[in-house]
Amino acid sequence: MAGSTFGTLFRATTWGESHGAGIGAVVDGCPAGIPLKASDIQKYLDRRKPGQSRFTTARAEADQVEILSGVFEDTTEGTPISLLIRNTDQHSKDYSNLKDVYRPGHADFTFDSKYGFRDYRGGGRSSGRETAGRVAAGAVAAAFLKELGVTVEAYAKSIGPFSVPDNLINYEESLNNPLSLPDQEIYKKAAEWVDTVRGDQDSAGGIIECRIKGLPAGIGETVFDKFDAVLSQAILSIGAVKGFEIGDGFLAAESRGSENNDSFSNEDKKILPVTNHAGGVLGGMTSGAPVIFRAAVKPTPSIAREQQTVDINGVPRSLTITGRHDPLIVPRAVVVVEAMACLTAADLMLRNMTARIDMIREFYNNLV
Repeated sequence: MAGSTFGTLFRATTWGESHGAGIGAVVDGCPAGIPLKASDIQKYLDRRKPGQSRFTTARAEADQVEILSGVFEDTTEGTPISLLIRNTDQHSKDYSNLKDVYRPGHADFTFDSKYGFRDYRGGGRSSGRETAGRVAAGAVAAAFLKELGVTVEAYAKSIGPFSVPDNLINYEESLNNPLSLPDQEIYKKAAEWVDTVRGDQDSAGGIIECRIKGLPAGIGETVFDKFDAVLSQAILSIGAVKGFEIGDGFLAAESRGSENNDSFSNEDKKILPVTNHAGGVLGGMTSGAPVIFRAAVKPTPSIAREQQTVDINGVPRSLTITGRHDPLIVPRAVVVVEAMACLTAADLMLRNMTARIDMIREFYNNLV
């Protein structure tokens, strides 16, 4: 299977299936000398793992990470970092009725069309469980970015029809409620609505917003590998994400140039945009302002309502999906978005080091 690796210099490869022995990631290109312990990675995985509230699947996975290589005495060695997360709570029998049936909204039909077979036990590589490997790798990238003063924060901007206005966003609050909404009052309303959706044997979606802070100006390339282009690839590679926008996004199409342009100022001898309609990226390169983007997450396709589909022979079938499934993906996907943003920023920062001869000369002069 091609396409399981993301990045050019800072590379992450995920592996494993939902109902196999385990899943994990290999991170290559991480510089030596970065403090890193399993507990640093575990903090990220704990935000993604299932079974933490009534809004997530009851699958009871501890998602305990094991560092198999690349770290010695809690410090990265500069060699590939191999990460293992063992599967411990697979209920493969829950999927036996799906063996010959294509689930609506899932990758069953497309995977079968491509490879001629599929792992019907939760979707195999197409399962959302694959994202645990991304989160583990993203935690390594976050440790690298921390050394450079870069932070990444994601949260649920909206759940269904309930959205948090920009002036009420409190990132710390998003870490304290099971819907990852950055406002307590909006959380209460959204939670009540999600309970109603669950009662209707249905599912919900939402929007995740993410802010990358501390990036210097000039990160990203000017043509195909623009910062926002690479970032959008990273975010849209998350299975449940169906939309991406940066800065004002689609609202920019409704504004005038005089309204959309970000003017510059020079305060404390540092040039920065006064506003941030562009979302921290101009011409494919970071502007020094926070990179702000959003990802639209679809409702969970596995619902308990009866749905119409066909089997592998094209015969019409009625299907009711049983087993353990999230009524909405958004809360657990927040840290996945954060992880992919970390991987993007880490890779493009390393790639930027070859942009200027004076910087290369300075680096090698310091080695003398």
